Amino acid sequence: MASADYRSYLHEHRADVEGGHARKHAGTEPTCRSLMLGALAIMGALQVASSVAILLHLTGYLHEVDFSTDYSSVQQASVEDIQSEPIRADALRDTRKKDRVKCQKHPRDPVPSAHLPIMVPINYVKKGEIEVTMIQWKESHGHLQKMRYHDGRLLIEEAGLYSVYAKTCFRYYDESDMTSVYLQDGSTQLIQYIYHEKHTQNTIKPAVLMKSGSTKSWKNGLYNMYCEQQSGIFVLKEGDGLFVKVSNSWLLDPDPEGSYFGAFKISN
Repeated sequence: MASADYRSYLHEHRADVEGGHARKHAGTEPTCRSLMLGALAIMGALQVASSVAILLHLTGYLHEVDFSTDYSSVQQASVEDIQSEPIRADALRDTRKKDRVKCQKHPRDPVPSAHLPIMVPINYVKKGEIEVTMIQWKESHGHLQKMRYHDGRLLIEEAGLYSVYAKTCFRYYDESDMTSVYLQDGSTQLIQYIYHEKHTQNTIKPAVLMKSGSTKSWKNGLYNMYCEQQSGIFVLKEGDGLFVKVSNSWLLDPDPEGSYFGAFKISN
């Protein structure tokens, strides 16, 4: 009887224990599952947040590096420009100063040149004489630079390439004065020559550089005028001479603005 009661007690106690365990597992299982899900959600959120933060940090860091690099390079370039500007200005001022000093120490040499008007009054040959006559020029009213004048001649002092020119004007007022200079056909020869006088071995050899002229038939009237002009470029040596000759020199116009003679150096 006692053993039966004891087995009955054990059976009831086992049932109570199994029921308690069942109730205990039934109550804790949903709680653990929710905690695990919450932990996983938090971990996932933290992982996403950390990834986003890292991405933002890296992106911001790259922008910061680029900006700082550009800004520093621009700042450095500006500093270099500011520092170099005074240097360039000083260098430019020094160069200009040196150029001025050079110009003062070595001024440009004057170019040999001459321009002489015709000498008046004109009294070369008698009326009616057709011979060729050398023209005299008025030195005191002309220009001479590194050249000399003597007895109708321009004398070269510096060898080189020269431009030589001359102009002469002829005129008459009364037709009766022309009767003795007419040629057989009633015309008059008016010719201009420019000569080059070379000095070689104590000898003088004049040669015609240029010749120009015309045979004029003067018209009836109180006043007639004719001008002849020529120019050329020639190599001249030191000591060479230049002079002008014309035919019928008594017909030369005394106006100095109309008849003149000159030369100037172009190059060595």
